[in-house]
Amino acid sequence: MQLLNTLYITTPGSYLRLDNDTLRVQVEEETRLRVPLHHLQALVCFGHVGLSAPLMHRLAEDGIALVLLDGNGRFKARLEGPVSGNVLLRQAQHAAVNNAAFTLEVARALVAGKLRNQRHVLQRGAREAKQPDDEARLTRAALDLAASVRALPAAGSLDVLRGLEGEAARTYFEALNLLVRADLRETFAMDGRSRRPPRDRMNALLSFFYSMWMNDCRSACEAAGLDPQLGFLHAVRPGRAALALDLMEEFRPFADRLALTLVNRAQLSTSDFVEREGGAVLLEGDARKAVVVAYQERKQEVLTHALLAESVPLGVVPLVQARLLARCVRGETEGYLPFPMR
Repeated sequence: MQLLNTLYITTPGSYLRLDNDTLRVQVEEETRLRVPLHHLQALVCFGHVGLSAPLMHRLAEDGIALVLLDGNGRFKARLEGPVSGNVLLRQAQHAAVNNAAFTLEVARALVAGKLRNQRHVLQRGAREAKQPDDEARLTRAALDLAASVRALPAAGSLDVLRGLEGEAARTYFEALNLLVRADLRETFAMDGRSRRPPRDRMNALLSFFYSMWMNDCRSACEAAGLDPQLGFLHAVRPGRAALALDLMEEFRPFADRLALTLVNRAQLSTSDFVEREGGAVLLEGDARKAVVVAYQERKQEVLTHALLAESVPLGVVPLVQARLLARCVRGETEGYLPFPMR
């Protein structure tokens, strides 16, 4: 499907050029890959990757997004052609964002979706826990998140709502350590959520996954005709895709669970991470490729969309959710329903 047609370039020193209607990937002047341009919807480059000017022009002409991330997956830039989309929808979106009651309602739904999915991660961990103490602590944390969800309707402002979300996040990330295999907990210990830069291996892995989800959510917003810069939960700032961040909230637990899977199956080790001066921890070398492959495979997993009662690949769900959000913005539905983790 179109949303799945994203090419990730993770090999440092790669050079990409246009070869007729084909993208050619070279490493040390050796051709490693050829991809017909009509198969692509987006091109994502990690770290030091070179591109020819003719290729960049052609990507813009064909509507293929070029996303540049640093070696750890942090967003740096995005190149795209002329903006397309429904101007009436964007007008409705701007009006909706200026409606305080509507903005709070959508933001509340986004936070609720995230917390419910985080709670699902903890509940599953409690069921699979090997030690009674771990099970009890995970169950307690899941109950705390349920209490946070019940408190959301009483949040009378975005600041209060964000405060509830912050408290729930601290509870969740403390409990997330208990989902790491006991013999690996010291290696992948997580002292809360840290970013810019990540300060430990688990945070580095989560940041990498979140960057890829962010790119897909931004593409989904644009495909639905929404302005990715204008969000409800996240404050509008220059250069910040606030709506894409909004949409990504409900998908963060999917990234968390995949990160835990890779760690617990020992598919990543200490040698896959490096600590830079200043304490930043980054995912390195071939590990980036393994993580991207795992992410792409996970996106192909077919799930049942509760609202649509249809089976769709996980990678397509952000596009579906963006369209549901667009319907909400246009006033065609009452409220926004996030995608629930099963």
